[in-house]
Amino acid sequence: MPSAPAPRIQRLSPQDATLWLPAALQIYVAAMDYPAGTESHRMPMWREHLNRPGYSAFGAVQPLPLPTGELRDHLVGIAYGYSGSGDQWWNRQLRIGLRQRGLDQHRIDDLAGDYFELTELHVHPTVQGRGVGHALLGALLRDRPEPRVLLSTPEVPAEANRAWKLYRRSGFSDVLRDFRFSGDPRPFAVLGRGLPL
Repeated sequence: MPSAPAPRIQRLSPQDATLWLPAALQIYVAAMDYPAGTESHRMPMWREHLNRPGYSAFGAVQPLPLPTGELRDHLVGIAYGYSGSGDQWWNRQLRIGLRQRGLDQHRIDDLAGDYFELTELHVHPTVQGRGVGHALLGALLRDRPEPRVLLSTPEVPAEANRAWKLYRRSGFSDVLRDFRFSGDPRPFAVLGRGLPL
């Protein structure tokens, strides 16, 4: 049996979010190994993000066979983000963490003042390890006007997962380590790099 065609990367319009958002949230749940039902709690936040300045989203779309033999496109990866701003929760949390690490206000303003927040990047487990995450990252960050990109990712021992490998291969370095965001007991790292890629 021939292998499935490689996923193609395409822009996902906020106007078409009703079409792609449910599938994107299913990918998020599968990739993060969250319990079923998590997507319904995240839907309002993802919808709110659609209206943020600088919002951009890309999907990895793969044609998969139906029982009839026809091919139908399925979303298998999602990446989105927007321009960071001081009135956003994540930005306020970042500033708290940087202050706790002893950075002066000038340095904090420099890091947290003008950036693209890579909010979500997830690839369905069935297609991980095939370069889909790298392709999504490149498409999302291409031609951004901000001077840098920042993201947060859960800490894992020895940085031993695909997300960490992708970010390190893509030139991301440490901004903040072992930080606990309000309301989440897990330690996170904030990583960043200059743009363009």
